[in-house]
Amino acid sequence: MRQRPPVLLSALGAVSVGAMTAVQARMNGGLGSESGDGIFAAFVSFGSGLIILVVLAPVTSAGRAAMGRLFAGVRERRIPSWMLLGGLAGALTTVTQGLTVGLLGVSLFTVGVVAGQTVGGLVLDRAGYGPAGVVPVTMRRVGGGALALVAVAVGLVGSAVVSVPWWMLTLPFLAGAGIAWQQATNGRLRQRVESAFAATFVNFLGGTVILGVAAAIHIAFVGPPAVLPTNPWLYLGGATGVVYIFVSAGLVRYTGVLLLGLGSVVGLLATSVVLDVAWPTGADLDVPRALIAVVVALVAVLVVVMPRRRRATDRG
Repeated sequence: MRQRPPVLLSALGAVSVGAMTAVQARMNGGLGSESGDGIFAAFVSFGSGLIILVVLAPVTSAGRAAMGRLFAGVRERRIPSWMLLGGLAGALTTVTQGLTVGLLGVSLFTVGVVAGQTVGGLVLDRAGYGPAGVVPVTMRRVGGGALALVAVAVGLVGSAVVSVPWWMLTLPFLAGAGIAWQQATNGRLRQRVESAFAATFVNFLGGTVILGVAAAIHIAFVGPPAVLPTNPWLYLGGATGVVYIFVSAGLVRYTGVLLLGLGSVVGLLATSVVLDVAWPTGADLDVPRALIAVVVALVAVLVVVMPRRRRATDRG
């Protein structure tokens, strides 16, 4: 029986997932903004990630065995079809990055994602959808979720929001809820096939097919992108996505959907502030306000992950 990793170590893993998500958002947002086609940028991101996985699959015996279990499970219908749909949410997230990050900036984009991820994590955990099963709605979890929303509110209040259409935040919110659902779905698939690699492959295969169809339809109506960016960093979104989806698929069975989401919030917010300062998109940024949002979000995660102090009567 495998030993369960420490909660704080799992939380740090969740933070790294958020950090990588922010980096991917900047890459895909830059590719979408500079090419003028967010759907094309999303397809490039997913397609490049799928190519990486196809190359890696036969390299190791573990990868070959995992893919064998996956294909056998699908063929014999031991894996339900809904477990194969995580790529839908991944496609939505990547398209949203390409369409909105150039205008909103990484920090403001993250604010919408945080709101959707927090609400989605609470609901999915309570419903028992994730691989961790039903996670009770305790006061600490509700309080942590509420503090995460406070962090969102802090990020939203300010002059930067005035120049941005409010409807633009709808897509990041839906993407955030989709990320929570995607993490839970990929975690369930990972549990079924005993491989985070196989779950990641399914995610990228489904997302690439969906985005390929969407990109083809879009190009048929409006034509191909007028220009392809020459900055090589903008084309690494797929590779970054492979890593963080692989990590999140392995972590969610230990953390639950909400804790994984809240840990991701800290990584998202902190990294998004750094990116907006070091690699700006042209969107307005209130650094002090963004830093306050990061601190509040960090407190939210600590509220959830810190062990409850036992009462004297509980100790006997």
